[in-house]
Amino acid sequence: MRFEKWKDIASISGPQGLRLIKGFHDETLSGKWKGYRSSRLGDQWRVIYRTIPKEMLFQIESITAHDYRRS
Repeated sequence: MRFEKWKDIASISGPQGLRLIKGFHDETLSGKWKGYRSSRLGDQWRVIYRTIPKEMLFQIESITAHDYRRS
């Protein structure tokens, strides 16, 4: 699964490494998600996470199907 690859890269290189792989489209979020980041795991799936640098942790908020339709 692509999430396993994502975890490997995240644990070794952090967000910097994820940003280098264009397929993940890793980006910072804003608004109510300020402080979080998002990476694509496929055409529909997305992981929303934040890093906790002092503890060298990633906190996964959700892995969800992303609805690209506008309301």
